[in-house]
Amino acid sequence: MATQDFRPRDEQVTAADVLPEQAPPVHALHILTVNTHKGFSPLNRRFVLPELREAVRATSADVVFLQEVLGVHRRHGERYDNWSDVPQYEFLADSIWPVFAYGRNAVYPDGEHGNALLSKFPILHHKNHDVSVAGQEERGLLHSVLAVPGHEQVHTICVHLGLRESQRQRQLQLLCELLDSLPADEPVIVAGDFNDWRQQADRVLASRGLLEAFAQAHSAPARSFPARFPLLRLDRVYLRNATAHAPLALSRKPWSHLSDHVPLAVEVRL
Repeated sequence: MATQDFRPRDEQVTAADVLPEQAPPVHALHILTVNTHKGFSPLNRRFVLPELREAVRATSADVVFLQEVLGVHRRHGERYDNWSDVPQYEFLADSIWPVFAYGRNAVYPDGEHGNALLSKFPILHHKNHDVSVAGQEERGLLHSVLAVPGHEQVHTICVHLGLRESQRQRQLQLLCELLDSLPADEPVIVAGDFNDWRQQADRVLASRGLLEAFAQAHSAPARSFPARFPLLRLDRVYLRNATAHAPLALSRKPWSHLSDHVPLAVEVRL
């Protein structure tokens, strides 16, 4: 059963399928985070969503964090023959991820986009938190609670922060407030596009007990932008009450031709 939230910044709680009691405990989740660039290649030269779906499926991820994913776009639908009639996150989910959550952030005359989460585990409930700063682009934090066998709850937060430093600092404060509201002993995975080229988020989130997967393994977050020649460390995976194993930046083909950001893959051990 899929969960969808087509209302910006409103809470929607949806019942998920109940896991059977005999399900064996899950000790690790394979996660992927990717800025989909609205389904277009770098510089918007090609519509590549079908190719992106195949690449995402090939990772066998249990949970996928999506940023800048279109809910609808009427003009693109008229322009491209291979445009999907369903929202992009539903198209990407296909038959692999049976549940998904969507948080709409930006609305414009031709359509809308936001963050989404695809999951192989039931989503107990989700909420899209408005972290927009007045006069600047609309942003949100999509908080989803997963039912993972062997764990009472696993929290995920899909992040796409703003382009300006002052905006990001305010959004990081709001993220910290959300983190403070979560149970202190439950696993938390925060992933997405932080646009944090000045690398300020590590220090802020460490005060809430979160550690960045690539910084722990390689002493610095992964270089993820631009995808063809990644220089800036914009995308992140932060964990609390969980550990990272074998974090990997997917910088080679086909990924370098499917978005302007490099996707990040991490095995999260619970």
